[in-house]
Amino acid sequence: MEKIFADNVGPIDRVIRVILGFALLALVFFGPHTPWGWIGLIPLVTGLIGACPIYGLLGISTKRIARQL
Repeated sequence: MEKIFADNVGPIDRVIRVILGFALLALVFFGPHTPWGWIGLIPLVTGLIGACPIYGLLGISTKRIARQL
């Protein structure tokens, strides 16, 4: 379970997720007032915490590994 919630989202991916999350949530309060905008909570939360459970299950990581000297 620890591997699924590992820190596996890189900085650019995090920024994109947060922006996308806010944009989708805006659909709930502004514009068409569609409940589908609540889906924006998923990219928003994963962007804020830096962990994506789907990435963990698939073994994907967009975070760079720091090189040791």
